[in-house]
Amino acid sequence: MITVTNSPRFLINQTAFIGDVILATALLEQLYQARPDAILDVLVRKGNESLLANHPFVNEVLVWDKKGAKYSSLWQLLKTIRLRQYDVVLNLQRFGTTGLLTALSNAKITVGFNKNPFSRFFTYRVDHRIEPGIHEIQRNAELLRPLQVNGTIQRPKLYPSEADYNVVKPYQERPYICMSPTSVWFTKQYPQERWIELMLQIPTNLSIYLLGAPADAPACDAMIARAGRSNVVNLAGKLSLLQSAALQERAVMNYVNDSAPLHLCSAMNAPTTAIFCSTVPEFGFGPLAEKSRVVQVNEMLECKPCNLHGKSACPLGHFRCAWGISVEELASF
Repeated sequence: MITVTNSPRFLINQTAFIGDVILATALLEQLYQARPDAILDVLVRKGNESLLANHPFVNEVLVWDKKGAKYSSLWQLLKTIRLRQYDVVLNLQRFGTTGLLTALSNAKITVGFNKNPFSRFFTYRVDHRIEPGIHEIQRNAELLRPLQVNGTIQRPKLYPSEADYNVVKPYQERPYICMSPTSVWFTKQYPQERWIELMLQIPTNLSIYLLGAPADAPACDAMIARAGRSNVVNLAGKLSLLQSAALQERAVMNYVNDSAPLHLCSAMNAPTTAIFCSTVPEFGFGPLAEKSRVVQVNEMLECKPCNLHGKSACPLGHFRCAWGISVEELASF
């Protein structure tokens, strides 16, 4: 076990996307299990801090305004981090900016992945491996090994408030399905036409709720109009991330792309059908809920996977990795 102080203060850097922050919460669970006396702070990008609201193990959330005052915000963060006098800084990213922040943090111990360009300045460098059978939460847990913090790897977890549950309670009066049909990346998104077909195959006694960001609302409206099914409700942009998670938790099934809603389901242990188009779960971002499954094209495609994160268009123009996924297989849950 780490013996820096009686109550070591940690900073966990994860300023990437929503799903990355959700998966990083598994590290919070593991750290708390091993060292309940530790003080745990987290650094996230602006917009993701709401994910950690109500989190019982988080002492403070630091926020980096990456899209706004990127560098002035970074400088203020560095001053704040140095004032905190952290015992340990854990950098979960491979990007240079957070690596520089870690290297200059004045923490007693710094740990990060060896692929970070500033990792040579860390106290400990850990191999970053993208291999079949290694999930992202396992990769992150490797950062604790040099510290001899060996608690059991935990599933990520979020903590919606009572108010969050009250917001979604009116939608839970009858059994329901949640669908999150959109994605930032085109090649991670099951085609809209197929989502419409899926809606029409869901038993009519089940309500369907479409989830997403405010920008996804027009696309969801268009799908509902084309489906012509009466009990489909567009909630895109109407629920916070934690409210969406609270709704997903009690769904009969959640249909998600390889995107943030998948990881919300993992954090809530919610039933999950994860649709993988251009990417593959072997990258380490598959579902973790007890009741979960991955559905992808059965055909062996030489072009799949085409990219770690997805692309804005199919490089070959056919998008067979998506069109080849059977709606019938999805509907049988």
